[in-house]
Amino acid sequence: MGTQNKSATSQTKAAKTPFDVFADYVAQNRLKVTPQRRLILDTFLQETGHVSAEELYDKVKRLDPAIGQATVYRTLKLFSGCGLAEAVSFADGIARYEPNFEAEHHDHLICQACGMTIEIVDPIIEKRQEELAAKYGYTLARHRMDLYGLCPECRKA
Repeated sequence: MGTQNKSATSQTKAAKTPFDVFADYVAQNRLKVTPQRRLILDTFLQETGHVSAEELYDKVKRLDPAIGQATVYRTLKLFSGCGLAEAVSFADGIARYEPNFEAEHHDHLICQACGMTIEIVDPIIEKRQEELAAKYGYTLARHRMDLYGLCPECRKA
């Protein structure tokens, strides 16, 4: 798929670990990989879905009560900056982050009532998006599609 999300580091990610990508990024920004940032990274990379800063903070705080909420917020921004995380916002307006290291592109179905989110991949939709971009002379670098509606459970209610 020519429309996968790619950061500036995506060409070098294949040979690097997430820690390497993060360490390079913070060094380029004259920062350090602290034990707190490393713990936040390890905890974040264990996530398989979408996690808010508050949810990640709760998990990290159980492992190290000395880590502050602001440290988690700032570190998530660093993850986004180096391509390890992508910020997404769904029906409830809360920013969530999903791991983005070597992740396959996907779109989302989001329930407006309960917030349930399903990751979807549809080759026909991907192809059509590329065709539309070409029709108007665009070369796609990335895209995101979020579809909002009601899940089967909320429709019953």
